[in-house]
Amino acid sequence: MRRLEKSKKAYAAAGVDVDLANRLKRDIHRLVRQTHGPHVLGKIGGFGGLFRASFPAMRDPVLVASIDGIGTKLKIAFALDKHDTVGADLVNHCVNDIAVLGARPLFFLDYIGCGELEPRVFSQLLQGLSRACRAAGCALIGGETAQMPGIYRAGEYDLAGCIIGVVDRARIIDGSKIRPGDVILGLASTGLHTNGYSLARRILFEKMELKPSSTFDRFGGTIGGELLRVHKNYQPLLAKAPSGMIKGLAHITGGGMIDNAPRILPKNCDAVIETRSWRVPRIFQILQRNGKVDSVEMYQVFNMGIGMVAIVSERDAKRAMSTLRAKRIGRIERGTGKTRLL
Repeated sequence: MRRLEKSKKAYAAAGVDVDLANRLKRDIHRLVRQTHGPHVLGKIGGFGGLFRASFPAMRDPVLVASIDGIGTKLKIAFALDKHDTVGADLVNHCVNDIAVLGARPLFFLDYIGCGELEPRVFSQLLQGLSRACRAAGCALIGGETAQMPGIYRAGEYDLAGCIIGVVDRARIIDGSKIRPGDVILGLASTGLHTNGYSLARRILFEKMELKPSSTFDRFGGTIGGELLRVHKNYQPLLAKAPSGMIKGLAHITGGGMIDNAPRILPKNCDAVIETRSWRVPRIFQILQRNGKVDSVEMYQVFNMGIGMVAIVSERDAKRAMSTLRAKRIGRIERGTGKTRLL
């Protein structure tokens, strides 16, 4: 026993505190259990999470998986020392990525990598992850917290997540039914979501020499608060749409409208986006003007106020706009599978 205690102390001195990690993991059990339903089996903290895959309402259930991070938005969390929102960002981003295929989330796993484990930061991250998982009806069934001294700067960490969902094969939304004449609808974003932060930080903090605490007249808050707005979860809205109404969905993340809309288009169709059909939020106007960024590049880097695109037939457009709380922002025309901006 004496040798074991010395070994633990030596490891902690090297920067990895195993005892602290174990204590923190015990403390999060209450938060994690709040995301569990009857499908989750086994105990928290095992070598793997257990989920009972039973889908009696589906004829041919298909599992849908996605993995992602939230990029340099983490730098804003570090600067403001606020970490619960980025946990929610991660979950919601992943939920949206599978929702575009018509899937509902089942369970989620997270990865936190850091140089030194900070209990307060760890607690905030888990609060954000758990809160977003509960809201999405998604069980948080496991994760990995890796202490790696020398890899990360002091006070910084990395965050990633993996989600598994399910959809009945007959209800998969894959864009194959999209035709010229269909209508493109835009669902509003809550801000930058989780993309374009490297450019946004350069413009705001280097070129404009602002700080996260800086404010603009009529901006309604601080720059940091605006940049930490939580990525919106669209799945509850999408779930209200009748089966077959939505022909295609695109999550407007990295690559913006330019690169994401074509991911769901047939090869003979173009997405024609009428950029004046919605009001671009002020934060994007500030970034474009002060960064002297070309308009086309803005629509390739940022979501410009539209976080999700839905494609429906003309006859369903009015009903879909009401159901999805969306605006008509364009149309499908014959083409070569590209986005065209008007």
